[in-house]
Amino acid sequence: MAQTTINVRIDEDLKKDFEKFCNETGMNISTAINIFVSTVVREKQIPFKITTDPFYSEENIVHLKRAMRNLDEGKGIEHELIEDEK
Repeated sequence: MAQTTINVRIDEDLKKDFEKFCNETGMNISTAINIFVSTVVREKQIPFKITTDPFYSEENIVHLKRAMRNLDEGKGIEHELIEDEK
C-alpha cells in the first residue's frame, strides 16, 4: 500500500499532551491518527459526538444582545462574572 503525508497545524501544548497520551498507550501520533482515519472511513462518521457550545446558540445571542441593550438604557443590573469550575 502506498503511503502519503498529511500536514496538520495544531497547538504546541495540545500536541505535547497528545503525544504523551499516545506514548502512554504504546503508540505514536501517526498510529493514533491512522486509527482515527480508518474508523471514520469504515463507519462513515466521526467516531464521537460533535456539538456546539450552547452559549453561541442563536437564542442565547438574542438574549445577550437584549440584556446588553437593557443595560445600555439603564435597565437591569450588572453582576460579577461567575466562573465555571469545570
